[in-house]
Amino acid sequence: MELKRVVVTGLGAVTPLGKSVSETWNNIVNGVSGAGPITHFDASKFKTQFACEVKDFDASLYFERKEIRKVDIYAQYAVAAAKEAIENSGVDLETLNRDEVGVIMAAGIGGILTFEQEVGYYYKNEENGPKFNPFFIPKMISDIAAGQISMIYGFRGPNYSTCSACASSTNALIDAYNYIRLGQANMILAGGAEAAITPAGVGGFNSMNALSTRNDDPTRASRPFSKSRDGFVMGEGAGCLILEDLDHALARGANILCEVVGGGMSADAYHLTATHPEGLGAKLVMQRALNNAGLQPKDIDYINVHGTSTPVGDISEAKAIKEVFGEDAYKLNISSTKSMTGHLLGAAGAVEAMIAVLAIKNDIVPPTINHEEGDDDPEIDYKLNFTFNKAQKRTVNAALSNTFGFGGHNASVIFKKYSK
Repeated sequence: MELKRVVVTGLGAVTPLGKSVSETWNNIVNGVSGAGPITHFDASKFKTQFACEVKDFDASLYFERKEIRKVDIYAQYAVAAAKEAIENSGVDLETLNRDEVGVIMAAGIGGILTFEQEVGYYYKNEENGPKFNPFFIPKMISDIAAGQISMIYGFRGPNYSTCSACASSTNALIDAYNYIRLGQANMILAGGAEAAITPAGVGGFNSMNALSTRNDDPTRASRPFSKSRDGFVMGEGAGCLILEDLDHALARGANILCEVVGGGMSADAYHLTATHPEGLGAKLVMQRALNNAGLQPKDIDYINVHGTSTPVGDISEAKAIKEVFGEDAYKLNISSTKSMTGHLLGAAGAVEAMIAVLAIKNDIVPPTINHEEGDDDPEIDYKLNFTFNKAQKRTVNAALSNTFGFGGHNASVIFKKYSK
């Protein structure tokens, strides 16, 4: 069986840096931080009082007002990103065979705000008996974003959610890639959404000492690969990529942004939350992605790294890159855009894959911000080009995007410039 080629034909985003792809990309290239004091709830008693929130999101642009209360905010973000991706793709919905269009929309957590609200309401009023909103379960479950998108647009292809913590939406992209190249769908909207800036979300990560506590300077708190890093900054939002069978895209005259050429998955099999200190799983996943794509290390120009700004994780990923790429590691650009977006958990892979696609399209590598002179970690090799503080122009023919999740889940995806 001849495998089909898979291309990217649409992008959509709702992020702490903008409610569109263009706004997000412009801020990414210019090194803008999305961090600020938490406004979603009163965080004054929390160890961490800041996050990268989506600003001024208006759900009424995507739902009838009576429907908004039935949809958790994470799924609202997903629908918004999907709408932009569809519009960006230029697809004619009237002539599209919707039986052959799928939706794989990931979430690491899903409707945690809905869960908090409903369970909190129950315990405040339990003397009156169990009273729950009839939309509690369908609002909360992590697959419902994919379901909402399919119902809005009538897409009847593969439809589900992937969940592998912070690797979730990269897994969604890899699944979509495989379904299309096996001929199981013509087009799939793939990505992820998350909205965990809630008391339970922030409090839970605080209890693990996973979040930065740089409350006096939020915009400079996420500082991947710097010695003074003290944890990640929580983000929220959604990213959606439209993956499409090349022949189908050409037949409709689509604007092809790039080609998806491979993906890899692995497990650390090491620790509940920490990455393997020598980057064992990270090495495996990048090598598998290269093998799957039929590429050599020298073929990669840019890596959008997981780079969460945690003490252990950044070191292990840098070690893994050196192991896999050897001398070629010093020729490529590396950047962690989480330094600007924060960590979008289950949506991180999709948003960062979108950034990798735009790096290829525009031949610009976005920066890793917040690195200061004298803030070098002796365990990190700074001969590697981390693209500190300022975007760099260079030809990007191929880009790799890494995501690693609690539980030891690792996923990497590779994109290339499209050529006939």
